[in-house]
Amino acid sequence: MHISDGVLSTQVLAAGWAAAAAGTAIGLKKLDPERIVPVAVFSSAFFLASLVHVKIGPSSTHLSLIALSGLALGWAVFPAVLTALLLQALLFQFGGILSLGPNCVNIAVPALLTHLLFGRATRSANPLVAGSAAFSAGTAAVLLCAAQVALFLGLSNDALTGTAKIVFAAHIPLALIEGAVTVLVVAFLRKAAPDLLRGVEKS
Repeated sequence: MHISDGVLSTQVLAAGWAAAAAGTAIGLKKLDPERIVPVAVFSSAFFLASLVHVKIGPSSTHLSLIALSGLALGWAVFPAVLTALLLQALLFQFGGILSLGPNCVNIAVPALLTHLLFGRATRSANPLVAGSAAFSAGTAAVLLCAAQVALFLGLSNDALTGTAKIVFAAHIPLALIEGAVTVLVVAFLRKAAPDLLRGVEKS
């Protein structure tokens, strides 16, 4: 879901950077220093999961673990994602430095929303409730990310409207896969490492 440099307009780039900076500042302020390890773990997981990607015009699609990162990190997902994207841009030329802000927003905002909407339900004592919430979170996060990518492309250049629709459509099957993966990982974490689903923000 990386958008390459040279694609977005100056206005969209500026808005993306402003939102990414604000989210990162809030995430760092809320982060409990003693819970920095889970942030590093999920930042690394996102980095590795998104290394295998398929190009779709000026964007790309790949497994991302967006929902899992959001469920575990809350606002701290902003600095976690920003760090991973920066390393990918520097090491593998995925996305780009100029588009780093918008790319961060495209991933971190859906992740944060899954935390706010589904976080408590994934910790429910009822496994069915937790599983349903996890699948909804995984699916919704990818679709919202794809919608934001499409929106950014469309706002930058009317000629990219067709590509934006293709980008969104290509993410629909991925959303279902990501939903299933989220269910499996959440079920595992609930048994093996429930602390990872309890957040990293200061109490």
